[in-house]
Amino acid sequence: MPTTSPKPCTVCRVLVRDGSSRCDRHKVREGSFADRRRGSRHERGYGSEWDKTRARIMARDCGICQPCLPLGIVHEAHHVDHKVSKAEWKRKHGHLGGVDADSNLQAINRDCHKVKTQAEAAAARGAGQ
Repeated sequence: MPTTSPKPCTVCRVLVRDGSSRCDRHKVREGSFADRRRGSRHERGYGSEWDKTRARIMARDCGICQPCLPLGIVHEAHHVDHKVSKAEWKRKHGHLGGVDADSNLQAINRDCHKVKTQAEAAAARGAGQ
């Protein structure tokens, strides 16, 4: 079996000799963002069509975080977010049709997105009790 030259881990820059891009400490683990149970980005509905939609929404919102604007703050957006999450949409409507409509999407920065996602997760946990 041919050996590959060592490459730095994409996270910590430690040399990796197994041909992968991450050291043992940073390899994808079960339950992480890309595990088989959760599915790939394409399986979750974030394929090439989403890439086009994302580019259109970022252009529409001028790359500015929309939740910050009403507060008089201008931050660069990094993501496109569903105003009503896919889970909540499906709970309300019984299907996902229309969840990716432009009116349900907004440009958002990392910090706002993290806070919003955590609040949605907390609300979902509370609703299930």
